[in-house]
Amino acid sequence: MKNMIKVLVIALTSLVFSSVSFAQAKPATPATPAAPAMEKSEKAKTNRLTGEITSVDAKAGTFTVKGKDKEINLVADSKSTKATLEKLKVGDAVRVSYKDKDGKMIASSVRAESKSKAATPDKTMEKKSETK
Repeated sequence: MKNMIKVLVIALTSLVFSSVSFAQAKPATPATPAAPAMEKSEKAKTNRLTGEITSVDAKAGTFTVKGKDKEINLVADSKSTKATLEKLKVGDAVRVSYKDKDGKMIASSVRAESKSKAATPDKTMEKKSETK
């Protein structure tokens, strides 16, 4: 009888210790595949910029937009984006969606901003300064 109890205690003890070590190893496994997925989502991140066109070459599909704090050289990636470039000229206000792909800024969307939207903040600032 004493031998049976010893065998059961040893078996249960080894089972407890092996299950504890096995339980600790499982959470680390799902974290490893998640890291590369995060890198892919960062590479595919879409940026937006609103600013003024400082140069445009519709045939080559390249243009430069100057925002508040930066100036970015962009490349059009589709026929529709290139068609939009043909309608734009230096000095036009635009809103651009782009992605950084291998060090090149690829424009996925270019939209001309209406001049009334661009002028509205200046007029409201003038009115506020006149009232003070």
